Amino acid sequence: MTTRNVRRADGNAADGGMPRRRLLRMAGAGLGLVLAGTVTTACGPGEADASGGAGEPKPGGSGTGGGDAFTTPPAGTAPRALWQEETAVGTLGNHEVLAVVGNVVLVAGDPLVGRDLATGKQLWSLPGAAQPGARLIMGGDTLYLASGEYDGDLVGLDPATGKETWRSRLDGRYAQPRPIGADTERVYVVAGILEKDLSSRTNVIAAVDVRTGKAVWSERRDTGTEESGITSAVLGDRLVYTDHRENLTVRDTATGRQLWSKKISRSNFERIAVHDGAVVVADGRHLRSFGLDDGAERWTLKTEEFDTFNGPTVIEGVLYASDSAHALWAVDPATGKQRWHNADLREVSVPLQFAKVGDTLYGATEFDKDGGVQAYDARDGKLRWTFNDGKGSIEQWYVVSGGKRLAALHARRLLALPAV
Repeated sequence: MTTRNVRRADGNAADGGMPRRRLLRMAGAGLGLVLAGTVTTACGPGEADASGGAGEPKPGGSGTGGGDAFTTPPAGTAPRALWQEETAVGTLGNHEVLAVVGNVVLVAGDPLVGRDLATGKQLWSLPGAAQPGARLIMGGDTLYLASGEYDGDLVGLDPATGKETWRSRLDGRYAQPRPIGADTERVYVVAGILEKDLSSRTNVIAAVDVRTGKAVWSERRDTGTEESGITSAVLGDRLVYTDHRENLTVRDTATGRQLWSKKISRSNFERIAVHDGAVVVADGRHLRSFGLDDGAERWTLKTEEFDTFNGPTVIEGVLYASDSAHALWAVDPATGKQRWHNADLREVSVPLQFAKVGDTLYGATEFDKDGGVQAYDARDGKLRWTFNDGKGSIEQWYVVSGGKRLAALHARRLLALPAV
């Protein structure tokens, strides 16, 4: 298998409090505890993972010109949307509802839809293909999902066409397996163990061989652990995840052997970052880095007292994270050394999810009607502009990059922006 270019989308309270954002996300997903995670595409040894612009282009049309002939707006002004389309899914509940694979934009929901990134044209639509809250998990050229028929199967789709290319029935051994990561050899799932009375009181983490569709290993999790609430990432031969019991765990992808597990002070609902043999997690007022092989702490970085970090992201060798003090950080993921720190964002929402094109860092905000897609100078962290659709919705924004375009999702609207 060859690996396509895959990018996805991927206000905290102080320690001891449940942020309003998390409560709304759980309620919006219709689940007790939502399965939300990080970028789960397997990578090589390096790494996993001013207001305006509220123009109204026609659906499927262009706001600033077709092809790649974008009109660059004046400095400090947000661009207009190239096209916009309604979607069947809102943005509460999951950090992986939006992805770009090649020139196709994928939006989770019912129906599951693929659109052309350049034009917004619908390429395919699959009603009933994805379960509510499904994460868009890519491994090689395949999109992996739990079957929307709730029959215990795992399904693989070609993201270019929406056609089913793979299915695993797992011999009926597990209840509702859900993918949490994938690479070119295996799909990693969490699933309930079926008892004789068809109930499921315990669960496993398992790996399914993509050639045979058979489980090659399964490891029973501790009694009381939940199937939802797992934030996960795959890097090389390591599967990394956190859960609602505030555990950080690393397993060998080939054997399932647990290499180490340790307690952290809070659950990671948004994302964790993996890069160059290490995992970085938001742990209250700290960002903490641990070696994947031995669990040794490599570095820690503190924000202000009584404030907390949001989930980190590594893009092109730089770690980005925001905090509840309305500051944005750029950090060397190998050392924890600060590259820049923008603490002058008190009057705006800080981004929780990031993308990058050239020298511009894009961020997506949530729970602010005046938020949106923000553009920052990646060299010093200065805010250049904010795109807002003018709809007044506080739902979360998502942004992913694909070439010279950005795909953005907000409420029930998908739109494209030029990466300028």
